[in-house]
Amino acid sequence: MRAERTRSLIRCGSRGRGPRLLAVLITVALLGICGETRAALVDEELWRTGRKDLAAGRVADAWKNFNTLLEQYPEEPQLRLMTGLAALKNGERETALAQVSKAVALAPDDAEALTLLAWLYMEVAGELDTAIASYRKVTLLKPEIPEVHNNLGVALKRNGDLEQAVGSFSRALELNPDFAQAASNRGWAHVDQGEWKAAKADFERSLALRPDDDGALYGLSRVRKELRDYSGAQDALARLSGRSQNFVYWLEWAMIGVIRYYWVFLLLTLGLFFYFRYKARTRVKVDG
Repeated sequence: MRAERTRSLIRCGSRGRGPRLLAVLITVALLGICGETRAALVDEELWRTGRKDLAAGRVADAWKNFNTLLEQYPEEPQLRLMTGLAALKNGERETALAQVSKAVALAPDDAEALTLLAWLYMEVAGELDTAIASYRKVTLLKPEIPEVHNNLGVALKRNGDLEQAVGSFSRALELNPDFAQAASNRGWAHVDQGEWKAAKADFERSLALRPDDDGALYGLSRVRKELRDYSGAQDALARLSGRSQNFVYWLEWAMIGVIRYYWVFLLLTLGLFFYFRYKARTRVKVDG
């Protein structure tokens, strides 16, 4: 149970991370954190009620319950972690960072707390080096879980460490060849490297596993354009436009169309130029 809960907690993607991560964390909080806490806290009604309130979206009630418990159990890392989750759910990111930092200080080898702390350092504090260090520690604690390597890759990519990011995503895919998000993430890292063929293979792999991945489909349109497969690029953008109201997709589709058929426009332009030139010369002769 503990292993599966950890896998769920640390499954963080690179796109749309905030809401998705928070939803995962709230769900995981219900799956048995009690097994990691002291027996006295497990027996506390406020502990059980607080977690239920948090899962149901009653953040104010959960916050009140957890803070009441902190007066009695200030050294309980899982209580600090849950309080941080409540703060994050309430939009109080700085408070969440402070609470989760305390949780990690109390339990330095807690992979769940370290994962959330790394995310907060990356998204809230903007301290990428610290986030990467936390994610690296999680990979040492849970090396068998592909999601932890994907998380590290996301942070490395954002920090511009593309080679290492590709390595982390590759490790995640070695552990789970059907990990669509890792394939898409590696594809975007290859895009930043200008490795268009490698990026194309990764985006196609991701879409084969998860056809509704708009990020991978947009990436595929990008690499097809770079590889001068304009028809394929327009096809991908047309599919995106068909399931999204994003005007940018239509605009890019049109721009690629101009590139794709530029020779038609060129011939039309030249044809009109010579036509009017001919008409002008004919008029001059008639007038003369």
